[in-house]
Amino acid sequence: MSNDRRGFLGKLGLGVSAVLAWPFAGLAKNDSSMEPTTNNNQKMVREVKPLGFQWETADPFLFCVHHEDKFPKGNEHMGPASSLAGRHIGNDFIVKDGFRMYHGKKVPGFPGHPHRGFETITVVREGLVDHADSVGAAGRYGNGDVQWMTAGKGVQHSEMFPCLSTEKENPLELFQIWLNLPRKSKMVEPHFKMFWKEKLGKYKASDKEGRKVEVEVIAGKLGTVAAPAPPPNSWAADPKNEVGVWNIHLDPQVEWRMPAASTGVNRTLYFYQGESIDVAGTRIPRYHSVEVLANESILIRNGNHPSKILVLQGRPIGEPVIQYGPFVMNSKQEIQDAFEEFHRTQFGGWPWPRYDQVHARNEGRFALHADGKKELPSG
Repeated sequence: MSNDRRGFLGKLGLGVSAVLAWPFAGLAKNDSSMEPTTNNNQKMVREVKPLGFQWETADPFLFCVHHEDKFPKGNEHMGPASSLAGRHIGNDFIVKDGFRMYHGKKVPGFPGHPHRGFETITVVREGLVDHADSVGAAGRYGNGDVQWMTAGKGVQHSEMFPCLSTEKENPLELFQIWLNLPRKSKMVEPHFKMFWKEKLGKYKASDKEGRKVEVEVIAGKLGTVAAPAPPPNSWAADPKNEVGVWNIHLDPQVEWRMPAASTGVNRTLYFYQGESIDVAGTRIPRYHSVEVLANESILIRNGNHPSKILVLQGRPIGEPVIQYGPFVMNSKQEIQDAFEEFHRTQFGGWPWPRYDQVHARNEGRFALHADGKKELPSG
């Protein structure tokens, strides 16, 4: 292992600290006691919280991170064509000049790093992500695409944000959502799927005044619109778990009633763009989360500006959650085992020429799977 590689992993705290959705290092236990009750007298709005860089989530989710970076024009290396002076290169999480480099030194992003025991759902609203991993898979996706990766028994992957355009700025906005795996699935084979924007389910509705609601159905089902099938070992693969990931776009002043889920399902709304919304009679300011009673339909009234809401819902797994950085297991011993195996095997090694792997500037959106099959959005 190169000294540069050792230094990077040292910063990550293998010992592990922070990476794309690694904001907390240490032992974390997920509280699965947030199950809604069936008491009809209980308020439908359970809790409202302001949002930070890392968003709190309820079981079966672990957390969500919202990345917004206004990357400038690109240089010949597909990095920012601007000075990087004054940054903590290799560990830059502070917004300066509108963007962060994260763990990238030339190209922003997250060079090769390990995961075990959970899934990542990466929803790219704007910009592009270059993916590479230890099983030989790769891809470039974004501008509405979604990547769903099951880490399972262990995988390394990199997520870089190439500044492809040298003529204009390269803004990036994405959500990365961590979805837990149950004990029975934590050691499954790694797997990833691409949900191209052209193939995502779109739910559409209008209120009596003709104002519109449009929902990207990334996981689960809304009305008659179903999302693409998740990876086969995901908690979301069983419809009884009612896992939903929905990105809602609201016209100004529209009214829409979100259908009820079943008793026992956790549901949280993340109001990330707009001025204000009203949820079941409670005014919600911008950039706040709203935990709601899932087994009741919820009336949402938008304010005077277009709004966007990310919804995460699902039936709790209800198992102990022990997290240390990039590993999420059920016991401290399993965390120790994960560290020892990663140091011993590197989860299969790294088949790419660089840990901050980026693809050719003129490469379009694609997914290269571990079996060598190349997938295109039009395929």
